[in-house]
Amino acid sequence: MNIDKYALKAESSLTVFEFISEGPNGNIRKLIHFQETNEPGVYNLAFGDKQAGLVEINDLAISNNGDSEKILATVVSALYAFFAKYPDSFVYATGSTRARTRLYRMGITRFYDEIKTDFYLFGQVGDDFHEFEIGREYSGFLAQRKFD
Repeated sequence: MNIDKYALKAESSLTVFEFISEGPNGNIRKLIHFQETNEPGVYNLAFGDKQAGLVEINDLAISNNGDSEKILATVVSALYAFFAKYPDSFVYATGSTRARTRLYRMGITRFYDEIKTDFYLFGQVGDDFHEFEIGREYSGFLAQRKFD
């Protein structure tokens, strides 16, 4: 993605990233956390506003800082860093609400041609995953990095 990104600060494990969203509603600290699931090699991508003084994510906060594309590009850059350290992993993401999942799908759709060059991307329908198709509604997304 050739879009401006925020500078990321990461823990050495490359599973927790932090950055600051800048806009009309001020500077808002954001967290990206790749959390291990019960499935070996599958991580959940948790994202949202950082709770003051905590390392917890508020995934229901609405920032309205006018920088959603820059935030999406920043999350994708964290994905690249995560997959560089954990190349055989899968990352699952879904919105905290149906509306947020729809926003994620719209962002994926907008940049799908670029995404599919570096990632295998699947959409969740029920309990099953299918190769991502533009225009299809999904309840979640699963990504794996392509390596030559």
